[in-house]
Amino acid sequence: METEENKSAFLEYFGDTPKFRFLNFLIGNHFFDFNMTDMAREANISYNSLKSFFEDFLEKGIIVKTRRVGKSDMYKLNMDNATAQNFLKFAWFLTKQDLGVENQETVSVVQKPILQERD
Repeated sequence: METEENKSAFLEYFGDTPKFRFLNFLIGNHFFDFNMTDMAREANISYNSLKSFFEDFLEKGIIVKTRRVGKSDMYKLNMDNATAQNFLKFAWFLTKQDLGVENQETVSVVQKPILQERD
């Protein structure tokens, strides 16, 4: 489990809830597919919590079934889905902002830019 000093920028901004932990896990591992048990364990949420919103994520296309291994279905972040792409872009933007790596005035999300507030 991530400690307070080790928490991702995504979780710091949006809160440490099961849905956001799951999204944070998917964003950090978007190249790989996992079964539901492994996703719950790696995201540090209970399997029952994952089951409570997993079907919604599938229906919205945020996650996609990739294959079947034995009796387990494997899933990953659906990089063909605009919402999933924007979650990934926004999470990276927050991380870069926290690290001070990038000093951009705008962030492009799909087609419309979001203006960054200045101090």
